[in-house]
Amino acid sequence: MTTVRVAFTQARWTGDKESMLALHEGWAREAASRGAQVIAFQELFYGPYFGITQDPAYYRYAEPIPGPTTERFAALAAELGLVMVLPVYEEDQPGVLYNSAVVIDADGTMLGTYRKHHLPNLPKFWEKFYFRPGNLGFPVFDTAVGKIGVYICYDRHFPEGWRALALNGAEIIFNPNATAPGISNRLWELEQPAAAVANGVFIVASNRVGTEDNEYGTEAVPFYGSSYAVGPDGNYVGEIASSTQDELVVRDLDLGLVREVRERWQFFRDRRPDAYDALTAP
Repeated sequence: MTTVRVAFTQARWTGDKESMLALHEGWAREAASRGAQVIAFQELFYGPYFGITQDPAYYRYAEPIPGPTTERFAALAAELGLVMVLPVYEEDQPGVLYNSAVVIDADGTMLGTYRKHHLPNLPKFWEKFYFRPGNLGFPVFDTAVGKIGVYICYDRHFPEGWRALALNGAEIIFNPNATAPGISNRLWELEQPAAAVANGVFIVASNRVGTEDNEYGTEAVPFYGSSYAVGPDGNYVGEIASSTQDELVVRDLDLGLVREVRERWQFFRDRRPDAYDALTAP
């Protein structure tokens, strides 16, 4: 039996980048002190969720990979022996920007990057103004805690990526989010558990929390937290996090459950890719 202790966070925007970085550094240290082996942060964790507006001033949050934030947290990962899933605003080159997440191994090695594939473009979620669609596929990273993948926020509405990550060998998929109330609430309850069952994986879904009125005043979006981990059997692992408060969540995932569930439900054996050609038609 292989149990992995995961930590994941939900935080409100403090108002400046440095205090957000310091907050998450502190959480990483606390997670390690509580025996966590891996930690994952929310989408665009060190800044506000700037998709609420279309303002080129927010391009300043973009960084290269490797860059200041990834190097800072890679050093921390090595110090703590902690695998990290680190969402960043990536500058590949001037004007070529992505909503990304870097996976850092427990020795501080940057194993690679996932770039968000699916970008919303609707009021208060103007992501196509800030990002290009991801173009690095659906990589799975062989880490000190096992094989992990990443799927970011709006991606979660598209089942194909979950399946690609699972077929590529992922046992845990981390899903950092910036999700606000409205029609998404019910989907938040349904989609990740359904994806976990369909693909025989653990999913760790972290979401921003709080109203960023210190950045956007009355136009601010009230993110609802409610982060959680769910197993390949569709059951939550522990409680769902607060809908209103900052929180560091720690949960134990029994990876033996992946094999148990996949042998019970032979979805990969019984799938019919030969019959699915129409699904990839433009």
